Amino acid sequence: MRVGIIGAGRVGTALARHFTRAGHSVMLANSRGPQTLAPLVGELGENATAGTPQEAADFGDVVALAVRWDQKEDAVALVSSWDGRVVLDPINPNRETADGLERVDTGGRHTSEIVASLVPGARLVKGFNTYPAQVLAKDPAVNGARRVVLLAGDDPEAKRKVAELANSSGFQAIDTGTLAEGGPLFETGGPLSGPHTALTAL
Repeated sequence: MRVGIIGAGRVGTALARHFTRAGHSVMLANSRGPQTLAPLVGELGENATAGTPQEAADFGDVVALAVRWDQKEDAVALVSSWDGRVVLDPINPNRETADGLERVDTGGRHTSEIVASLVPGARLVKGFNTYPAQVLAKDPAVNGARRVVLLAGDDPEAKRKVAELANSSGFQAIDTGTLAEGGPLFETGGPLSGPHTALTAL
């Protein structure tokens, strides 16, 4: 599968490593230009390339929007149209403070609702957001089980594609329903938020 990843921070890099190791083709993009990603692309190997955000969006069967909460508006504006694209949303409403991460007040709106409003026409799938970046980067196999990736989305085919990515990369995807049903369960502060490890044997 071809995956465009917009954002090359800790989450974007972790996803790129998992996906390229599984044999998927990845194009990474950031706001500073493809040339700044040359060292990372070289490290990831032949399955990785770098491009602009527009090129990454055009490249991917799935486009991961792997940016910080405060970067999301600027990031989506770098792509001319989101219509019809399968978009993976691993964003949490957090900001870094001197004391660590702090949840941003979303005014009572669910995060997937907010992100979906920024990518009109996209087939949004929430997922890969229940792990801190340092945990997401680790091997998804843990004590004879797989780390769970909870998914929510309104388009069954889009969820199937993201589930295929997750499962082929060593995780265990679990469908929690629509964005309205499942998204609030595992966004920051939800009852299923936080690191999860599946009980499914490898």
